[in-house]
Amino acid sequence: MSHQTNFPNPNKDVTVVEPSFATKLFASALFSGYSPIASGTVGSAVAVAFYFIPGFESLIIIATAILIVFVLGIKAANRMEQRYGHDPAEVTIDEVVGMWISLVLLPKKILIVITAFFAFRFFDIIKPFPARKFDNMNGGFGIMMDDVIAGIYANIILRLALLIPVIKELLL
Repeated sequence: MSHQTNFPNPNKDVTVVEPSFATKLFASALFSGYSPIASGTVGSAVAVAFYFIPGFESLIIIATAILIVFVLGIKAANRMEQRYGHDPAEVTIDEVVGMWISLVLLPKKILIVITAFFAFRFFDIIKPFPARKFDNMNGGFGIMMDDVIAGIYANIILRLALLIPVIKELLL
């Protein structure tokens, strides 16, 4: 249940609605966003944990999960941004979506997942075009989209790497 509280809002000096417990749970990817260090990395690890559920890698399941979490993530990230300010560290549901995108249609092998994890974190941190453009936007759409872009870059890099026989042999 949401309630009005007079929290200092980094965006504007008005009363804000405190996000509900459910919004915080979802937007922070099971509270990983409240990790005192590297909340994005912790959120990405939560995504990997879900990915290891048997069958989750199936295109119909992972694509459906990405779509649903992306849409709900926009709304949840909007609410969290109103409370915590621009692209708050507490919001890690965007890392979940981006991490899943980095794994779509790749072999479900531990070294592939580890490589995708590091590739996604790399692109999420450096924010290549157009990720930085989305990162500079206000609102949930921008929060979610910069990680979507990072996930796409990571997925493409892994696909290209797997075309190189020695890397393919190493990772598979």
